[in-house]
Amino acid sequence: MSEETTKKYSKKKYYDNVNVGKRTKQVVYFAEQKDKPSMFEMYLTCNEKKQSIVVAKSKKRADELCTYLNSKEILATAIHGNHRKEQIDKAADEFNKGEINIIITTDKILQSIELKGIETIINYDLPSEHEDYFSRLILVDEVGESISFVSTEEEGYLSVIEMRLKNEIKQEFLEGFTPSDEKDATHKTKEKKKKNRHRNRKSRKADKAEDNEEE
Repeated sequence: MSEETTKKYSKKKYYDNVNVGKRTKQVVYFAEQKDKPSMFEMYLTCNEKKQSIVVAKSKKRADELCTYLNSKEILATAIHGNHRKEQIDKAADEFNKGEINIIITTDKILQSIELKGIETIINYDLPSEHEDYFSRLILVDEVGESISFVSTEEEGYLSVIEMRLKNEIKQEFLEGFTPSDEKDATHKTKEKKKKNRHRNRKSRKADKAEDNEEE
């Protein structure tokens, strides 16, 4: 085998879950569902503005989060199945030009549009199917990062994702964030530090009505 052939072979990229996961920075924050909006708001204000795609589990959740952020003077645009194609294409075009930097959407719409320059993919809700997590992850393969906000009900989904990654995603804490139920949340956080998430995997629970809602 020639030296040139060897170099070409060594540069080949593999797009299986494990290799994409190794190449891409991933971080998880734990929060009760009711605390996610305020934690996410603090995360955005504490981090420099990046071209970010936020993925929610439903149209309703995307709209609620967008309304909340806008009320806090954080500009965000929601696009989902209730919007016309022209509206979705306009938002995608503005994102690609850098005119807007936060789009909140669903997996179905995310898979149907072409976006450029994504720096951060934010899993506001973890998907119930691990394949959807990796479809999101590949959008920032090697060049960006993936941030996940995980509630107690989503820990089962996280366990499956980590098993597919063959690695545990790094957990980080948002300095200065105070959960709504501080005493209870502090206790749970201490438990999370001690436990092996895979051995204590919870059943994969989800709000079926919201999961099955048309995107």
